[in-house]
Amino acid sequence: MNQHASKKSVPPSVGADVSGIETLLNRNLPEVFGEGDPARRRVAIQELYTEDCVLCVRPGTFVGHDALDKFAGDLRATHPHYVYTPHGAPQVLHNSGRLAWGSGPKGEAPQYTGVDFIIARDGKIAALYVYLDTPPT
Repeated sequence: MNQHASKKSVPPSVGADVSGIETLLNRNLPEVFGEGDPARRRVAIQELYTEDCVLCVRPGTFVGHDALDKFAGDLRATHPHYVYTPHGAPQVLHNSGRLAWGSGPKGEAPQYTGVDFIIARDGKIAALYVYLDTPPT
């Protein structure tokens, strides 16, 4: 616990754009990773991500819109009929947020699950860390 904490301390997310970060998390799943149309996915990436964004996911780190677009498109091609479903509401702390999700055929149990953690800057995703609970098959 912070030694400087007191009853008068400011809550950790005061000053953060909580609803904006929640929106980024909620839009990212269907509009970037769930989008099969390359043109719509690219527009979403430009709206949601900083130019110098970083994606950290197995198998590595990808930097910038082009690398993110290629990764998301390649992933989408492996499971074109899967949808991403949030598991609960996003949580926001300072300039970061997280959202648990599952992916699988619409209306069925998820085939794999994970958690997205983002760092936001200037109203966009600057970094996305994807933790998989179960890897896709």
